[in-house]
Amino acid sequence: MTAIAFRFRVGYFGLFCLFFTPIPLLDLLGSTGPVTGWVGRTVFGTDAVPHPDSGAGDQTANWVLVFCVLVVAAVATVVWTAFDRRPAHPGLRAWFALFLRLFLGSQLLSYGFAKLIPTQMPGPTLAQLLERYGDLSPASVLWLQVGSSPPYQVALGAVEVVGGLLLFVPRTAVLGAVVSVASMAQVFLTDMTYDIPEKLLSAHLLLIGLVLLAPYLRRLADVFVRQRACEPLTQPPLFAGDRKNRVALGVQVALGIWLAVGSGSDRWIVWQDQHGPGSARSELYGIWDVRDFAVDGRPVPPLTTDESRWQRLVFDARGSATYQRMNGDLVPARADFRPGGQLELAAATATDAGSPRPFATLRAERPAPDRLVLRGNLRDHPVAIVLDRVDPDSFTLRSRGFHWVQDYPYFR
Repeated sequence: MTAIAFRFRVGYFGLFCLFFTPIPLLDLLGSTGPVTGWVGRTVFGTDAVPHPDSGAGDQTANWVLVFCVLVVAAVATVVWTAFDRRPAHPGLRAWFALFLRLFLGSQLLSYGFAKLIPTQMPGPTLAQLLERYGDLSPASVLWLQVGSSPPYQVALGAVEVVGGLLLFVPRTAVLGAVVSVASMAQVFLTDMTYDIPEKLLSAHLLLIGLVLLAPYLRRLADVFVRQRACEPLTQPPLFAGDRKNRVALGVQVALGIWLAVGSGSDRWIVWQDQHGPGSARSELYGIWDVRDFAVDGRPVPPLTTDESRWQRLVFDARGSATYQRMNGDLVPARADFRPGGQLELAAATATDAGSPRPFATLRAERPAPDRLVLRGNLRDHPVAIVLDRVDPDSFTLRSRGFHWVQDYPYFR
């Protein structure tokens, strides 16, 4: 029975790792569309087509793919058992453990550096500071909660990076598996409780960590529970000769360093381009409260029932803007700045015919640093809009900071 279980693990986790590997050269997910589509329609009665633009790991196609992997692994186990009666596979067991360590370690490095260099969960944008908490999804609540505290996100990433690096060194692989299981248990819990669309991957990473720990659980229990002496927690050797094992050790360490440097440099570039102090910002960066709003030369009063008047206008990242209607709705838009201070606003999403036609063509003037005047046409009507800049640090989320001493808790 132990040999059968091992064969199933080899088939199931081997195929899963090949399909869900973070290494682009081995990425096979893009070629599974015809298979998942046919299985989805035939077995589950659903259209299981991959959506490469989604970024979600819990797509229908991925769940169908895991079902296919499960079936193939079960069939392969039956065939393998029918033709192979050996009670154990010590050589394959060592190589399979290495395969799982490298996969788990690469995943942890990839996701860990995305938090260690805090780019996975950015802090709230200026427009998000204006969103109503009750309108946020649970996933957005988690993302903004972690993004609002970069040190906390960095700590989460550091744990994942350390766990991943330890997995690439045989002597520290068991410790790496322990750290990985603890980290992935926390990730899986948040995925489940905040409805993050990565439950499939985090659950499997947790299972892989447990599979790597399984051979050592009794010895770990001897140390931490029974307080007994324990045999060395060594990894099974890949080769019979010491020299080959030393070469294999060097290759594993070099691979870990290569993946760490690659993941770290990629995230550092993202940080510099999108989140760091030198990232590109809009020419009119800030939150602007509408003070006066005139259409066709007539002032428009600030009524919450007025669908044409704006309450605020927000400029954050370069090339984008967000205007807030009087009822509080936030509408993203594309913002193009032309020579001479001309601003064009268009719908944020492209149409079938290409780029959408601008709905506003305005001339921007800054009579004072905290004053903005926009004149031009808005939906084919002449408008004149006067706006006052809001200090982003007036929001408690940005200005509260850290306090060692608090006589009373501060909840607002």
